[in-house]
Amino acid sequence: MSTTIASFPGAHALVKTRPEPVSWTIWAGIAGVTSSSIGGAWDVAWHRSIGRDSFLTPAHTAIYACGVIAFVVCAYLIFYTTFGPEDGPAARLRAESVSVLGFRAPLGAFIAAWGGIAMLTSAPFDNWWHAAYGLDVKIISPPHTLLILGLRGVGIGILFLILAAMNREKMHRRDSSSYKTLQWLMLYMSGLTLIGQMFFLQEYTWDVVLHRGAAYIALGIGVPIVFAAYSRITENRWTCTIMAAIYMLFIIAEIQILPLVPASPKLGPVFVPTTHLVPAKFPLLLIVPAIALDLLWDRLRTWKPWQIAAVTGVVFTVILFAVEWPFASFMMTKAAQNRFFGAIYFDYNSRPDGPDRMRQFFLPDPGLVLARALGIAAICGSISTWVGLKFGNWMRGIQR
Repeated sequence: MSTTIASFPGAHALVKTRPEPVSWTIWAGIAGVTSSSIGGAWDVAWHRSIGRDSFLTPAHTAIYACGVIAFVVCAYLIFYTTFGPEDGPAARLRAESVSVLGFRAPLGAFIAAWGGIAMLTSAPFDNWWHAAYGLDVKIISPPHTLLILGLRGVGIGILFLILAAMNREKMHRRDSSSYKTLQWLMLYMSGLTLIGQMFFLQEYTWDVVLHRGAAYIALGIGVPIVFAAYSRITENRWTCTIMAAIYMLFIIAEIQILPLVPASPKLGPVFVPTTHLVPAKFPLLLIVPAIALDLLWDRLRTWKPWQIAAVTGVVFTVILFAVEWPFASFMMTKAAQNRFFGAIYFDYNSRPDGPDRMRQFFLPDPGLVLARALGIAAICGSISTWVGLKFGNWMRGIQR
């Protein structure tokens, strides 16, 4: 949706004499996405430590707060922009908006509002699902899928709001304090996006399956797309590195903080008498291929997207495999069984003879099978990168 300042009615409202402060609606949206990220990690720890004892847990409250915030903030934006005064801030917002079903608002407001509605709709659906079928055995169930789609909608909507404001501010003055603030908010959102992406992939990237090719195929599909898209959007040389650093710090903080919270199982069978919340597994070493991609892409600026994508898929897969394979082996040893690496924490229903408790890899792939899977992972990484580059290039033109 690339556009110019003169391509829509009321464009004169965008001509400014000084930079404007970042809107409170953007800050509220980022607070909502942050709440959902914390709530998601908390909810998984709750299930692993306590089980599902009720719907209104603190973790669920933190997650659905994101939907409430997104819906309220975006409903305000939509109604204020559509029915506000003919002059002043409302008129400027209308000049920076799109029309959907007769309502006017920034494009991001409509997307985030839909995401908020989807999230809130998933809540009673999830409660009914548990009542009908019992506990979840997987993260990806129908109500959780709707919830994740809603979360993605909210995240993309807030991203659009930030990016549109950033692109308009760039037209005014690239070195303004507002532009720099928006750019850092975009980098922060990129880190939250990677956290959400890895949350979605965690069933396929558990430490005991990292000697299987399927884990690297899943990472090739899910990670390069967000690296490539945000690198184009933020225009920061170290975007991938910053994203991976935020992801690592978030998970390491989870490992250090959650075990301090008392918790005990309320469902059976109980094979591990846990006394605290069980945190996530140690983060994958995505920061290593992230640094490599930042350095690589800085040298390939003049290449065509398909050429960059072809090289990236191979580089990402090779470097990730080179660092993660031996590190996964390390995580199976006694040296990782401490508070920092977190290999001492297990689900309350982890069986004593299971691979997680035994610290053994689950059905590791033999050589030829693994080599074939890594080849597929590189191809998936190339396609994922190409999609991310195309999406990022398109996003750079958004101004409404």
